[in-house]
Amino acid sequence: MRILFNTYSVAFDCPGGGEVQLIKSREALERAGVQVLLYDIWHPQFDKVDAVHYFSVQGGSSSFCAYAKQRGLPLLISPIIWLTEENVHEMPLAEIRYLLGISDLILPNSKTEADQLFNFFSLDPGKFVVTHNGIDETFSERVPGDLFKEHFGQKEPFVLNVANLESRKNQLALIRAMRGLGIDLVLLGNVRFSSYFEECMKEGADFVRYLGYVDHDSDLLKSAYAACETFVLPSTLETPGLAALEAAASGAKLVVTSVGSTQEYFKDMATYVDPRSVLDIRQGVVKSLKEPKNDWLRSYVLENFTWNHTAARLTEAYIQVAGKL
Repeated sequence: MRILFNTYSVAFDCPGGGEVQLIKSREALERAGVQVLLYDIWHPQFDKVDAVHYFSVQGGSSSFCAYAKQRGLPLLISPIIWLTEENVHEMPLAEIRYLLGISDLILPNSKTEADQLFNFFSLDPGKFVVTHNGIDETFSERVPGDLFKEHFGQKEPFVLNVANLESRKNQLALIRAMRGLGIDLVLLGNVRFSSYFEECMKEGADFVRYLGYVDHDSDLLKSAYAACETFVLPSTLETPGLAALEAAASGAKLVVTSVGSTQEYFKDMATYVDPRSVLDIRQGVVKSLKEPKNDWLRSYVLENFTWNHTAARLTEAYIQVAGKL
C-alpha cells in the first residue's frame, strides 16, 4: 500500500508537534510495511498512491484536498485542532467544515477531540478513527540527566519547558508563575515570534535560560527530560503535547494544561493547571516539585502511546478506505 502525505505549505518553516506527528507516523508506517510518499509539488505522485493523508486544517488546505478527491483518491485528514471560545473566531470555520465534509475519514488525536469536532460540525460519527499520538520506542532506554547538565553547564535544579516560543505555549505566564520560587526555568524550542520571546526573556532575566532548539531525536533532549525536577507545559490547549508525552516516557513529573485532551492521555498521573491563571500554574508547579518521582506514568505511556501503536491504527484506517494492503 502506498499513501501520500501532505500538509499546509509553510508548516515546516517553524515545525511543531503536528510536523513531528507527520514525520514520526511516516517512519513507523514504513517500518510496518506501508510506503509513504511526501507530496512533491514539482513531481505530483497522485497516480502512484492508494490514498491521501493530509495533516492539519489550516486555511488554504482545501484546494489540495479537493483536487485529491477529484482524482478519485480516498482522503484522510488529521485535523490537529482544538476549538475554544478564545480561538474560534480566528479559525477558517467554513473551510474546516468543508475539509472535514469531503474527507473519507477524520483522524483526531483523541476521543475528546473527536467528540468536540462531532458536536461542533454535526459530522457523521462513522467518519472518525481516533489515532493517538505517540513517542519513539527509543524512550524505553533511559538517558542519564547528567549528559544534558554537563553539555549546557546546568548545575542547579531546573524546571523544563520544551515548545515553540509563542503565546499558545504560554511561557510568559509560566515565567510569571515561577518568579520567586528559587529554581531555574529552562526553555528549549524554536522562536516562532521574536517579540514574544523577547518579552519572556525580559520578564525572566534572572532565572530563565533559553538554550535554543535541541534536535528531536537527540539524546540531549531525552537527557533534559530525565534531568528536570518537573516538566511544565501550561499551553492554552494541547492534544496532548508531544513534548509532554516524551517527558512522561523519560520519567519526568508533569504539570500540563487542563485544556485539550491531556487528561485522556495522562489520567490521574499528572498535575493539571488552568492556563489562564498564573496563580494556578504556580500552585501546580509547587505541588509537583514537592512530589517524588515514580515510574507509573512512564510505564503507562510506553505501553499505550508509541508511534508503532499509531501506525497500526493508521494502517487499519487506510485499509478501510483503500480496501487493500
